[in-house]
Amino acid sequence: MEIITYVLAGALEHKDSLGNSSVILPGEVQRMSAGTGVRHSEYNHSKTEPVHFLQIWIEPDVRGIAPGYEQKAFPADERSNRLRLVAAPDGQDGALRLQQNARLYVAELHDAATVRHAPEAGRHVYVHVARGAVLVNGVALNAGDGARIEAEAALDIKGVPQGEVLCLICLE
Repeated sequence: MEIITYVLAGALEHKDSLGNSSVILPGEVQRMSAGTGVRHSEYNHSKTEPVHFLQIWIEPDVRGIAPGYEQKAFPADERSNRLRLVAAPDGQDGALRLQQNARLYVAELHDAATVRHAPEAGRHVYVHVARGAVLVNGVALNAGDGARIEAEAALDIKGVPQGEVLCLICLE
């Protein structure tokens, strides 16, 4: 599996059998490829503060790849009122590299801002609302909601008045 971790609040500690040890903070995204095998653990880095995070598991497009690890920070201004590519097969625009023909975007929408995305023909989109509330092509979604979208030429995602979304664009 390709495991993408996105921290919303707090700090998540990661350790694995490859020797990676890190703390993932808000604004950072981690990709771990389980590949041919890896032991790992994640736990709250703080003894007193809660951690809130999302994990997305994506089946890789090939089997037998070596395990891998990558973590990057994506500053708030790169995610504010725009879709920021954070994971892609080619690592374009500084994104993490995925072993799958999928792209993951993050957007923090403030003051009723709207972002637009026009997926390539034949692609499906999954929108997950991490925080707040949004309208996706006029349909209301709240924190924790998700929507699978097909056959739309464009998506308008608007904060109501604020929301944070993850958009996974994939082929099926």
